[in-house]
Amino acid sequence: MITPPSLKKGDKVALVATARKIKLKELDEGIALLKSWGLVPVIGNTIGLEDNQYAGTDEQRRADFQTMLDNTEIKAIWCVRGGYGTVRIIDQLDFYRFVKYPKWIVGYSDVTVLHSHLHKIGFKTIHATMPVSLDNNTAFAKATLKQAFFGKKPNITYDTSNTLNRLGTASGELVGGNLSMLYSLTGSSSSLDTEGKILFIEDLDEYLYHIDRMIINLKRNFMLDHCAGMIVGGMTKMHDNRIPFGKTAQEIVIDAVKDCKFPVAFDFPAGHVDDNRALILGSEVSLSVDNANSSLIYR
Repeated sequence: MITPPSLKKGDKVALVATARKIKLKELDEGIALLKSWGLVPVIGNTIGLEDNQYAGTDEQRRADFQTMLDNTEIKAIWCVRGGYGTVRIIDQLDFYRFVKYPKWIVGYSDVTVLHSHLHKIGFKTIHATMPVSLDNNTAFAKATLKQAFFGKKPNITYDTSNTLNRLGTASGELVGGNLSMLYSLTGSSSSLDTEGKILFIEDLDEYLYHIDRMIINLKRNFMLDHCAGMIVGGMTKMHDNRIPFGKTAQEIVIDAVKDCKFPVAFDFPAGHVDDNRALILGSEVSLSVDNANSSLIYR
């Protein structure tokens, strides 16, 4: 996997919207954060655009992202929010210049489309908080993003006593992102190869039976059986039907991998949670899960 160059003070970071619309005012904290790190924010043309729920038409969003991909002065592209819409433009993007002059692509949730697609063509990306989420993020979430930007390893160790954890150790390439997005990409050119890898998943605002349907789909597509390990981040604001599904989201996940032998770490601080710590996807990592804590260490 190719690692884009680390950022240095004075580098330009583009702020673009690939999915849901957003106003410039909502970027104030993100702009201030970049400036505090000595970086130069560059506001994309999609900021402030509207096309129903999207930040402009598909063509406007594609063109804005393509411009930032091709601009060699831009050293990172920070997607400003998720929602839905990135998958509508992914097949129209041209990564030829990006391959020659790679840069960090940053975000989470709907940005999983970009993470998965770039993983398939051999590049690391940063799964991390976005400007729209900064109001609620912990200092740890922001600090790990800064570490990832500037070439440091955002190792993570956290306390856990979740009885669903499957103890053990594993090593492999870190992949994954939002479960709904991974599910929607199966069968496409952006679908992940998870064999021998550490798979990270998280999700928000889903019905429990949807979680079951999506995780079973991954299983049927042989994306679970041969993982080296699994990390489960926030399963946030889940819903149930009038007739209860009967399992929590975490129980659904562990049931889907009951015949697998790899370690599983729940409650990982990443995803749609306040403590959304940065993950450098595509990196070689070691996962350790024991009775007291879990850790993800970059190799």
